[in-house]
Amino acid sequence: MFTGIIQTVGLVASIERHGADARLTIVANDLGFDDVAIGDSICVSGVCLTAVALDGTQFAADVSVETLSRTTLGGLQIGAGVNLEKSLRLADRLGGHLVSGHVDGVGKVVSVAADARSQRWTFELSDALARYVAAKGSICIDGVSLTVNEVQRNRFGVNLIPHTIEVTTFRDKRADDAVNIEVDLIARYVERLSTAETPP
Repeated sequence: MFTGIIQTVGLVASIERHGADARLTIVANDLGFDDVAIGDSICVSGVCLTAVALDGTQFAADVSVETLSRTTLGGLQIGAGVNLEKSLRLADRLGGHLVSGHVDGVGKVVSVAADARSQRWTFELSDALARYVAAKGSICIDGVSLTVNEVQRNRFGVNLIPHTIEVTTFRDKRADDAVNIEVDLIARYVERLSTAETPP
């Protein structure tokens, strides 16, 4: 589990193709690996990956064809920035919201507009996911925990403060860019409980 509070932005150092799968090597100078072991989870732009190799300030992770096809990781290029967060420990503060790192779908940036010192961003996602997005609810975009301002059909808006833009890959995002989206876990469980059949 993660919190959606980005700890640093890493850079993709290499992409090794293994058939339809891939191994990513990511340089993360400011992440700190003293408390990371092989087999630990690291959230990479919203996707939970397993560290399979550690070397100084970088780690490697294998990415399946399923993940490559259902997230933005399949379109990464060498040198691309990625949001990084180490997995949550029980004693850690939950500054954002509970994030699983299991991306529900890929959305896109519709527009970015100035809003005082902040920026107002509008995103679009599939109709199938839009049902889980609620005003003042939580949503995870590229690994970042954000609060939904408003919802209109399959579009929703959020505000990004200067700090969030500065310390995440949002600083490089533009209209029409693809983003990984994970809807609120609670919304999914509420739906499941409300539609589950009662056993005889």
